[in-house]
Amino acid sequence: MEPEGSIDLYWIPLGAGAHVVRASGRLYEWAAATLGRRRRCELYHAALVVSLPEGRYAIEQAPVPDADGRARGVVATGPVGVRAAGRLRLFRYEVRCWLDGTIPDLDAARSSPVRVADGADRARRAIAVLPSVPTPTWGRDEFHTGEMWNSNSVVAWVLARSGVDVEAVTPPPNGRAPGWGAGVRIARSAAGPGGVAATTAERRGRPRR
Repeated sequence: MEPEGSIDLYWIPLGAGAHVVRASGRLYEWAAATLGRRRRCELYHAALVVSLPEGRYAIEQAPVPDADGRARGVVATGPVGVRAAGRLRLFRYEVRCWLDGTIPDLDAARSSPVRVADGADRARRAIAVLPSVPTPTWGRDEFHTGEMWNSNSVVAWVLARSGVDVEAVTPPPNGRAPGWGAGVRIARSAAGPGGVAATTAERRGRPRR
């Protein structure tokens, strides 16, 4: 019998369907690998699908395409690159909790979906914590965690604050999820039941409102 609720994680190759993003990601990983004296890895963008009796919620961080955020279930927004530029839509990101919504390039995900939690209570908690997700500047380390804040940070934060065992979560083989550790560390720093230990995925790679 299918559970009344579940949380599935998807690992989407960075830049799937967007050549510029893929090229810049490869350049970033080349520089990071060279500085770290390690082999290069594939970079991934994490997204979640939370299933409940009323439908499936698509959860991810994404660029802001227009002003109709309500239609996409937007629960939070933040600046990109430079906080002062966040007044312009081009330099803002949004965090979506979109009932029966879509996630671009989900069909390109690898080693996915990964079932990270079963049960309506855990699934509803993920939905409940989302409006309080931190929104530091994308691509910056404003919380001094040692790595940038990005879409992986949002997913890691949601899972950790929902009580999911993030220690067991890892990217696909030879993969990295830059920003994941930032989400975990910030979730740990907040009071409440979501605090967790550093994760295996965090150790595998580095990359307010």
